[in-house]
Amino acid sequence: MLASIIIPTFNEELTIGNLVDRAVKTLREMGVSHEIIVVDDCSSDRSREIARWQGVRVYSLRNHMGKGYALRAGFAKAKGEIIATIDSDGSHRPEELPLLLTPILKNQADLVIGSRFSTENRGPGEKFNAAGVRIFNLLVKILTGASVSDSQSGYRAMKSKVLKHLDLKSEEYEIESEMLVKIARQGFRIKEVPISFEQRTYGVSRLDPITDGFKILLSILTSFLEG
Repeated sequence: MLASIIIPTFNEELTIGNLVDRAVKTLREMGVSHEIIVVDDCSSDRSREIARWQGVRVYSLRNHMGKGYALRAGFAKAKGEIIATIDSDGSHRPEELPLLLTPILKNQADLVIGSRFSTENRGPGEKFNAAGVRIFNLLVKILTGASVSDSQSGYRAMKSKVLKHLDLKSEEYEIESEMLVKIARQGFRIKEVPISFEQRTYGVSRLDPITDGFKILLSILTSFLEG
């Protein structure tokens, strides 16, 4: 089976090269046929050039559109039977790709989510973030019955046939919620696996807790109503 790894990136020149290199090495060690697709969301730094130096497929958006739009653009280009997504800021470990891909390869799940919150070894900032995520988790469970500990994780893998059943519309960070709710509503098998998470050590997060939090909440509700 071919695995397509989608990496949306925006001004991540300090991490994208290392991330791609480690992902390629991990997939080769697994013996999995793969393609890596970097979708550059109109970066103003050297993210696009560095990704191209790695010899992977790179698609550049003409305007800065947001993470959700970039992921959807990557999904449209992917050829694999398995689709995986990983953040480009270095917070996810490519070495843990086997944790997400193996349940798909063994046909044990249709969507596998890498959970940051399946362990109690968290610092104060992570505990604060987890409190917000728990609200979204609860709402997802009430509406769909899907019980997950990290509904907002961007590290996940799924069968490509799952995506074919979804009409995704998100343009920003609410993409994870929209995908999860629509996948759960259609009865696909969802599994979580514990992952490591390394908080960004440079720059600042572009996620606004108030604005993006509201968009995520709205996305959960509208995705449920749309089915």
